[in-house]
Amino acid sequence: MENKGTPNGAASISIGGKDLGLPILKGTLGPDVVDIRKLYGETDVFTYDPGFTSTAACESQITFIDGDKGVLLHRGYPIGQLAEQSSFLEVCYLLLNGELPTADELTKFERTITLHTMLHDQMDRFFQGFRRDAHPMAVMVGTVGALSAFYHDSTDITDLQQRTISAHRLIAKMPTLAARAYKYTIGQPFIYPRNELGYAENFLRMCFAVPAEDYQVNPVLAKAMDKIFILHADHEQNASTSTVRLAGSSGANPFACIAAGIACLWGPAHGGANEEALNMLKEIGTVDRIPEYVQGVKDRKYRLMGFGHRVYKNYDPRAKVMQQTCHEVLAETGHGDDPLLKVAMELEKIALNDPYFVERKLYPNVDFYSGITLRALGFPAEMFTVLFALARTVGWIAQWKEMIEDPSQKIGRPRQLYTGPAMRDYTPVDKRG
Repeated sequence: MENKGTPNGAASISIGGKDLGLPILKGTLGPDVVDIRKLYGETDVFTYDPGFTSTAACESQITFIDGDKGVLLHRGYPIGQLAEQSSFLEVCYLLLNGELPTADELTKFERTITLHTMLHDQMDRFFQGFRRDAHPMAVMVGTVGALSAFYHDSTDITDLQQRTISAHRLIAKMPTLAARAYKYTIGQPFIYPRNELGYAENFLRMCFAVPAEDYQVNPVLAKAMDKIFILHADHEQNASTSTVRLAGSSGANPFACIAAGIACLWGPAHGGANEEALNMLKEIGTVDRIPEYVQGVKDRKYRLMGFGHRVYKNYDPRAKVMQQTCHEVLAETGHGDDPLLKVAMELEKIALNDPYFVERKLYPNVDFYSGITLRALGFPAEMFTVLFALARTVGWIAQWKEMIEDPSQKIGRPRQLYTGPAMRDYTPVDKRG
């Protein structure tokens, strides 16, 4: 990766009577960055930044977020334009390669992904080792990690061709694995992918078709699924992406790195937010209980899930697209009479108009709408994070690939502020008081 960070002056810091100049680097967009790489070597002092919320751990050219302005760009393209005008596989190509494909390049890429959707036959037996009531994310962590045992011909990270093949395999096989995880938990036979179908169509068919009858994928629902994938494809250096990069920095194979990312995404503070939003709607139960719940939120008795965002201090740019998609799916599926979805729509209306929420910018975020939409599509709540992982795989792979190809990349090794006991001598057990 060509280094784009440019010098933009220097910061001065004085420690123990010693003055040190630290370069300030300027990116294409976003805040300037103080380069502290020489700080420890020259001053014997570390920085302290729990959660790394003020630390740039890498240089990246993939995704840019401006939370204050509600901006999300992939390789410079606004997420709204990509979701409305592009396709998920085109966005995959963009994230992986840096530019939008030509018509021929896109056709070739789509064909390549399609031809990689099948799993090694022995993988199907691997599922039988799990209990039927296992959480689908537990199944995904295990099966994605196991891919390295079946496709060891693409685990040499120093080989560009093998890195490319493993990237294609992961993007292609993730829907097949996700659909199998779902089918396994509900006790239905696995459905194989069909090469004449598109990415989202294939996934929906593998999830909801049964061998006893033909299944036609509704194009409106397939388009909605494709948009959901686009909206979740990448989100800069979040917890799971940082996990993938950290695992990859040791030289681990890409399948293991993506499995690590899935494990991190499983946490309720990260990928489980849309499931939590749906659980909140279940807790409210009926429309007539909304005023009571809203008052409870104002009185700090309840948490409002699916509203506001840690990064976006204004409106989540993905939420506008997801809102429209949500309403299209509800209209198409006829789920407008679902009591839970009625609660969601009424809560949305209140949140967009109530001064308490408006002043605090507690707008519905992408998790609020995606949870409702996925429920209307027929997915149980425990599958929501699996679908998130499916979509985010391309972002993880693009970030992993960028890290591997970065000449300044080093194995991740965060420092610590040690506050435990100082050095002391061991005392034999019979002499301890």
